[in-house]
Amino acid sequence: MTITTEFLIRSPSLPLVGLAESLPSRQIECVHGLCLEHDARVFVIYLEPTDDVSVNDLSALDEVVEITELGRASGKDVYQITIKLEEILSEAFAPERFAAAQIEPTVVTPDGWYENKLFENYSTFNGFKDRCEDYGIPIELISISQNPPSSNESSLYGLTDRQHEALTLAISRGYYESPRQTSTAELAEEMGISQPSMSSLLRRGERQLLTSTLGPHPHLNTLSR
Repeated sequence: MTITTEFLIRSPSLPLVGLAESLPSRQIECVHGLCLEHDARVFVIYLEPTDDVSVNDLSALDEVVEITELGRASGKDVYQITIKLEEILSEAFAPERFAAAQIEPTVVTPDGWYENKLFENYSTFNGFKDRCEDYGIPIELISISQNPPSSNESSLYGLTDRQHEALTLAISRGYYESPRQTSTAELAEEMGISQPSMSSLLRRGERQLLTSTLGPHPHLNTLSR
């Protein structure tokens, strides 16, 4: 099971945000590239020709340490730039800590970075989000959706895809923790269904899991003599 997420990263430390604010288009398309060092990353950026950005303009940015002009593609000016990240960003975004795939280019705006990424599961995304917030980098979730599970993930216990999705979300949000970290109403809102429907999905999924594990009529051994 994987999940597709869309979110906004807000931080004054993010590179290129100041440049985006100065452009008529107010945005830059950016593809994250090679990690040269712990605090040095290679990006490929796409700029509107009408923004009239030159190599000298990019060189003047404090965070940019190297620039290669790549030409024009899809009607946009393309540059490869090496950026030195501030320490807080290099720690928060350490690539070895999270497994996530970039689905679409990052859109850099004056508000921050709009990201569309694929994560292994809800827990992986939550770990990414928690780590960023631990470093004072807020993550504003715009949308999150679960991709269809592989056939053996849900069919192994006879769960429907919807039951599997509901139970997985509940576990990732701490619904089964003590004390509970979320409510069925909050889970229902994430899945776009009513609270009674969410409760029903969880009950039916829980029953199916127990039935498939213990059998339809488990034998109970009494301790009394």
